[in-house]
Amino acid sequence: MLVQLLTYTPNPEQIVAAAARLCYSDSSIEQLLGQKPEQAAKLLAKILQLGHFSVLEHASFTFGIEGISRACSHQLVRHRIASFSQQSQRYVSHEQQFAAIVPESIREHPALLERLETHMQETHGLYRDLMAAGVPAEDARFVLPNAASTKLVMTMNARELHHFFGLRCCRRAQWEIQALAKEMLQLARQASSLLFAGAGPGCLQRPCPEGAMTCGEIKAVREEYWQL
Repeated sequence: MLVQLLTYTPNPEQIVAAAARLCYSDSSIEQLLGQKPEQAAKLLAKILQLGHFSVLEHASFTFGIEGISRACSHQLVRHRIASFSQQSQRYVSHEQQFAAIVPESIREHPALLERLETHMQETHGLYRDLMAAGVPAEDARFVLPNAASTKLVMTMNARELHHFFGLRCCRRAQWEIQALAKEMLQLARQASSLLFAGAGPGCLQRPCPEGAMTCGEIKAVREEYWQL
């Protein structure tokens, strides 16, 4: 898996702080954008504590993501307040052996892993034969598995990223999207430590929202994410 932060709103903390101040000030936009960094930091800490996240929508972050499975990308696109551009299986041919993502839980069983690898080879052979027979790529792709590797560009605003991290950094999230979310959170914190200081799984700053389905490791989770 390779995750990159391609670009983001310049001076995101300044923009968000100015938008927050605007709601309660008759100052000009220029004056609001000129507030001192320590003033902006204090205001951001306050609005995040109060949960006034609407102003975070003015800052957006664009990620380049490679080497995740189609199973993972199908989970990712359920986050509807985002923009996605994904590699097409219709226009990008997989006549060469397609890359496949294999869970560690399967790698722990050598005999089953061997069967999986054989299955993937047979699947690729069928795909190649379909293409050779003149079946359009948009139809031949029907045999490609959820394991097939994909790549995409995704843009989310800071508010939706907080929501995404709250759900997908949770230890109960599927392992692959959990790993993706953790990588994205690290990059987001590097770009804007103030906006994402408290971002992470739902239990990071409050009781576990999973109720009876909790992983039961809230202390370890908090230690892990506060140290990112």
